[in-house]
Amino acid sequence: MKEPAKPNPLLEIGITILVPAVILMQLSSPQRLGTVGALLLALSFPVGWGLWDGWRRRKLNWLAVLGVVSTLLTGGIGLLALDAYWLAVKEAAVPALIGIVILGSAWTASPLIRLLVFNASLFDVKRVNEALAARGSTQAFEACLRTGTQLLAGTFFFSSVANYLLARWVVTSPAGTEAFNQELGRLTLLSYPVIAIPSTLMMMALLYWLARQAKALTGLDIGDMLQQHQG
Repeated sequence: MKEPAKPNPLLEIGITILVPAVILMQLSSPQRLGTVGALLLALSFPVGWGLWDGWRRRKLNWLAVLGVVSTLLTGGIGLLALDAYWLAVKEAAVPALIGIVILGSAWTASPLIRLLVFNASLFDVKRVNEALAARGSTQAFEACLRTGTQLLAGTFFFSSVANYLLARWVVTSPAGTEAFNQELGRLTLLSYPVIAIPSTLMMMALLYWLARQAKALTGLDIGDMLQQHQG
């Protein structure tokens, strides 16, 4: 079955970041939706998007599942009026746990960089493996994958620390208040330029490094290894 077309990334940003932020910042007053109503409506957009994306793809995307769980935890903190400190802990815990799992996989037979970066949607894995075998470079490339897995874990640890510091800086009001909702909206907006963009740039740099390592070990041009260049 043909893989469904990927949604427009700008649409995804609008639904999961911009719309929830605007709702939290503009509709949380008692004269409008109130703190609970605005929080529930705002969180329904990223949760709904994650569920819809899973249904559209007809398969479970563990990153999307973590996104939904993280959003629900945020809602729980707001609805239970917990201390804002726990929001910062939650913001840091999700990427930290992912980083720990990825780092641990570096010493297994299947480093997670194979799933997240060196996969069939980005690379012509079969062609790369055949070229590695022909040049006797398979073991050297496996060592590169382990190093790459450690670097990949590092990007999630960066995200964890940045998430915690940003949340502690932005969200200072008690949960369950209008001020908390507004600060949560600002946190949602700031998280993209402060955390998501640097993390994406790190991932792109890691992808480029891995492609360069593969080029040196296989003798193939980078364009020949990348899946999108297949005719």
